[in-house]
Amino acid sequence: MEYTCTDYRTEMILLGLERRLNQEDLSEEERRAILSEIRKLEEKMGLD
Repeated sequence: MEYTCTDYRTEMILLGLERRLNQEDLSEEERRAILSEIRKLEEKMGLD
């Protein structure tokens, strides 16, 4: 399987979202939105 720039970019987005999720100043709404986006990216990457 070939590892592309798109794969790398998606991984970096996922890492950024996970880092943001660990911040304590998030509202519950922001937390839910980030978790939703993480799930979508993980499905796209086949990590689910």
